[in-house]
Amino acid sequence: MSLIHSTSIVSPNAKIGENVKIGPFSIIHDDVEIGDYTEIGSSAVLYNGARIGKNVRIYQGASIANTPQDLKFGDEKTYFFVGDNTTIREFVTLHRGTLATGKSSIGNDCLLMAYTHVAHDCIIGNNCILSNAVQIGGHVHVENWVTIGGLTAVHQFSKIGEYSMVGGAFKVTSDIPPYVMAAGEPIRYHGMNIIGLRRRGFSKEDIAVIKDCYHFIYHSGHNFSQSKEKIAEKYPDNVYAKKILDFFADVKRAVIRR
Repeated sequence: MSLIHSTSIVSPNAKIGENVKIGPFSIIHDDVEIGDYTEIGSSAVLYNGARIGKNVRIYQGASIANTPQDLKFGDEKTYFFVGDNTTIREFVTLHRGTLATGKSSIGNDCLLMAYTHVAHDCIIGNNCILSNAVQIGGHVHVENWVTIGGLTAVHQFSKIGEYSMVGGAFKVTSDIPPYVMAAGEPIRYHGMNIIGLRRRGFSKEDIAVIKDCYHFIYHSGHNFSQSKEKIAEKYPDNVYAKKILDFFADVKRAVIRR
């Protein structure tokens, strides 16, 4: 049984799970699916294409799956997916995909703080934290376990690697590789996210390998191509070295420098 406030407007065509709570003055459009035990606060709007997982918390004034701010968008059928156990704080705006990918998505166990914006065709991984007023441009890919500081803007088509941390009030205009900290104007490599890695259970040996890989990339005097060759030679079978090499192989924009 779901608890739907009498002042909310919920389409009879929407698919509402068990034990869902919908607060006053919220609007749920036709093509919306909401998973079990999700709670939606007051004055939130879930537009067509919203796909909400289980045990999600959506606070007041949030807007999910609204029309993309892309002039090429022709009202095609696209989606915004929100994973299980994710929290979406007040006045967050999430825009569904365009024909380019058909969707935007946020993974499981994420926290999007107040006033965050995620644009069309974005992929946000699991266990990510986007702090207050983070602004994510279109086609951005944020991998798992990433933390982005408040007021930071991420340029369209950028990529941020797993377990990395981006400081607050910066502009991300270059790709950020995994396991690092990034800050400054222009944004640069500021060392490894060692505290974050320790908190997530990385061993001393794992951290040592990652640190050595980034020594090749940022401290050895080699260019990126030479550094990648050195890493591949020294760590042919290491999972973290491979992740770093795979990230650099898939870069479509510039990578942050030291």
